[in-house]
Amino acid sequence: MTSYTLSDRIRQVEATRDNARRSKEIAQQQIHALLESAQRAGRSNLTQEEDREVSRLMETKEASVIEARNAGRDLEQLRAVQLEEIEYGKRANQITPTNVRRVAYDRVARIGMEERTYRPDQDPNGRNFLTDVSRQFLFGDPGAQERLARHMREEQTERGEYLSRAVGTGAFTGLTVPQYLTEQFAPATTSLRPFADAACNPHPLPAQGMTIELSRITTSSSAAIQASQNTAVSEQNMDDTPLSIPVQTAAGQQTVSRQAIERGSGIDDVTMQDLFNRVATTLDSTLLNQATTGLTNVASSTAYTDASPTAAELWPKIQGAASTVEATLLNMGYATHAVMHSRRWNWLASQVGSTWPFVSTSGMPVNAGGLTLTNEYGPAVRAKLSSGILVVVDNNIATNLGAGTNEDEIYVVPRNECHLWEDPAAPMFIRAEQPAAASLGVLLVAYAYFGYTFQRYGSGAMTKVAGTGLVTPTF
Repeated sequence: MTSYTLSDRIRQVEATRDNARRSKEIAQQQIHALLESAQRAGRSNLTQEEDREVSRLMETKEASVIEARNAGRDLEQLRAVQLEEIEYGKRANQITPTNVRRVAYDRVARIGMEERTYRPDQDPNGRNFLTDVSRQFLFGDPGAQERLARHMREEQTERGEYLSRAVGTGAFTGLTVPQYLTEQFAPATTSLRPFADAACNPHPLPAQGMTIELSRITTSSSAAIQASQNTAVSEQNMDDTPLSIPVQTAAGQQTVSRQAIERGSGIDDVTMQDLFNRVATTLDSTLLNQATTGLTNVASSTAYTDASPTAAELWPKIQGAASTVEATLLNMGYATHAVMHSRRWNWLASQVGSTWPFVSTSGMPVNAGGLTLTNEYGPAVRAKLSSGILVVVDNNIATNLGAGTNEDEIYVVPRNECHLWEDPAAPMFIRAEQPAAASLGVLLVAYAYFGYTFQRYGSGAMTKVAGTGLVTPTF
């Protein structure tokens, strides 16, 4: 989990502005193409269908212009704040000579900005931090205690709200891992959390409680044609049903030998890396596979049954799943992402053929079913299908499904209905226990709180493609 900085926000707003500008240009090009098509056909007027399409494109264009304008305004404000921070940093380090006689060193009161206790330039792998954690509990080392106390005061100053709410609901308290350490460790071999990062709608975890309560409108109001003047118009009382979402804890522990701590060997490479990555993987796997509420259990299924599967046969199944999402959500959303195992994506990318999709999105090669955006595994979107659906590759998807225990699934989902609550930019926590004398071990624990739901609109809002057509692929 990484910290969210002002620079990250600026990049996000820049991307929003650029996307809005591209959307405006695409709409303008499509309007121009419709008008040219009518002219080439010798028509002075558009057909009703063309007129509706032009109206829709004009609305899209206007909305994109407004979005780009708002993003530009936000960008100006953010850059102004960034410049102020830069100027403040310069002034803080600026020395202005005066004619005042220098006072003796021990008679001067000083106000300034101190360096952090644990810094990436001095402790890039976290060895000093972990050593202090362990020595505090093992030996009651006063120096380690003082450094950790100073570090926690720094964390309280910078992220006090998070600390006050995160510590109170767990079964134990802990020390906050220095923020830069959550970004520096090389990942171990694990699936991590592509779906959670790339296809879920993030929310900050509520400040208190172990349950998130949402209200779902299950009975709507009504509207109808009035029978005649001065007669009662349609009325229906609205009603809602609460949706309770539990706050869960993804956690892991590791017992490190006292010898390793005292000799300073292997702590940073083994303990923190593996604990951080396993917690991330557990969270993502829970979203996909948890009983009752996991994506595989709430998604409505589109069957793909074939002993000799092909990409051409799989394609309409993905679009059929997307159709189910749109028919369920109506104006509230549409399918944006297809989440699949790496073996399924690589098989799909290996297929060739002489037929191509009948419809494709702007900028898509006409003779391709999709466009690869990156070959990297992780939170980045891997590809874009010709229908506009984005592909996320996630190896937390089970591959032992079906009667033959050799099938995987493809999830076709709307991002705005994949809800994930986490503490924003929060590091994991770690705790050292007094070791048992017989085992000479120190227990270290990492954990994170989260809540999620895919069920605001019930069955059909999430879909999946499943069946014998998704058995272990052959290349």
